[in-house]
Order: sequence, then C-alpha cells, then structure tokens
Amino acid sequence: MHAIFETGGKQYAAEKGAVLAVEKLPADKGAQVTFDRVLFIRDGDTFHVGRPLLAGASVHGEVLEQFRADKVVAYKKKRRTGYERNRGHRQHLTRVRVTEIRAA
Repeated sequence: MHAIFETGGKQYAAEKGAVLAVEKLPADKGAQVTFDRVLFIRDGDTFHVGRPLLAGASVHGEVLEQFRADKVVAYKKKRRTGYERNRGHRQHLTRVRVTEIRAA
C-alpha cells in the first residue's frame, strides 16, 4: 500500500516501513504522529484519489529523531568594492518511520 500525504506545505510519498524526513513536528522521540491530509492511496490495483483530500484516510508514524539538515550557503559578492556576504541556513526536520496507512 502506498500513499501521498501533505505536511508542512510539502507532499511526501510513503509506504509501510519507509523512513521520511519531514518538516519539523512538535513531537518527542518515540511519539506517535498521524497525518490526516492524505491526497492519494494505492492498494494493489485499486487507486483512491482525493479531491483534494481523502476523507477518513490517514498515515501513522513514529518519530525517530529531531535533526537539522545540511547547511545551505548563500554567498553574494560585488566586484571591486570589497563587498562580500556569506550566509548559511540549516532547516529543522523530523525523521519519521511510517507504521500504518489507513484508507477511508
């Protein structure tokens, strides 16, 4: 069974046992989380497509860790003036293992 769900303004493809890095969730390590904004579920040859969401469908998971992504560097320079700016950013993420996918 496969599903596409939405959280944190992004969409993720999931199947049972998959480990995903999603936008930061307010949950501790080992906590159970539920994603209710399910857009699509495939179960064998059966497809369930939401318009835009599937009512009653959900994806359940377990929080494995809170972590930060690799650094993204934004570097700006203007020639001949000595102007240089170097700025870095590390996004906060949550690693989740999908434990169950429920169709409506």
